[in-house]
Amino acid sequence: MCIARVRVHRAFPAQTSAIGEVAMDSTTLRALPLMLVAMALIPLGDTAGKLLTAAPLDGGQGVAPVFVAWSRFALGAGFIAPFVLRLVKPRLFADWRIWLRGLMLAGGITSILTALSTEPIANVFGAFFVGPILSWLLSVWLLREPFSILRFGLICLGFVGVMLVVKPGFGMTSGMGFAVLAGLFYGAYLVMSRAMADVARPRAMLFSQLVIGAVVLAVPGVSAMPPATLPVAALTIVSATCSMLGNLLLIMAYRTAEASRMAPFVYTQLIWATLLGAVLFGAVPDIWALTGIALLLVSGFASLAVRRR
Repeated sequence: MCIARVRVHRAFPAQTSAIGEVAMDSTTLRALPLMLVAMALIPLGDTAGKLLTAAPLDGGQGVAPVFVAWSRFALGAGFIAPFVLRLVKPRLFADWRIWLRGLMLAGGITSILTALSTEPIANVFGAFFVGPILSWLLSVWLLREPFSILRFGLICLGFVGVMLVVKPGFGMTSGMGFAVLAGLFYGAYLVMSRAMADVARPRAMLFSQLVIGAVVLAVPGVSAMPPATLPVAALTIVSATCSMLGNLLLIMAYRTAEASRMAPFVYTQLIWATLLGAVLFGAVPDIWALTGIALLLVSGFASLAVRRR
């Protein structure tokens, strides 16, 4: 009887670990479709933003990036308010972390739209991808998510893919500086989204960031409002809607799975940015860019095979 008891006692942790591995894989697989769709919608919204800021739609010049950023937050908040107000507790806005998270996103969106007004979309997204690297490192450090040499290698492989797509030179324009700044803001936002995933429901979290962005950008955004035309209105709505839906799905994905497991899939934004750039702006990827995209796919999907050790 004693031996049997010892065997059961020793087998139980192993069985629990196996169940944990299955559950972990299940949560990752549930979060993955949300993440991939979000990563397609966000560059689509940014492409609409580039068309607004770079194209001569406003009396022969582009719309001010700060207006496009503000309109995303303001329209997004208006779109979802009827569906989420009952879920949003007033005390949510008393949490300073909610405001800091909202400021990170507002800064990131304003910065990337400023970069897109002067720089090619693929280059902007390449510089922007300092964000996922920062997100992974901060998640391991601050959120105590597990560190893995293999996972670190996959992150580095994805970054090599980014470099092959972007092929950056040593010159640094102000536009690319804004792209890097956007990535830093975004990396901090991703980590805060994961850290605060249990503070409120995803729709309430989305509404809070939209309201905060609309408030902090209201004065410069309204001051830069362009004349109302059909192209400006249509692109503004597309930009706001894609950004809102993409961030809602992103919040839901980070509520489901670890930030460090989702980080490689953020690279799929660059794939969409490259494709949209080719279709809408004539920037056809060369063989090096296609190789980089392949490395990004390998990096992202190989992360599913990494197990917590």
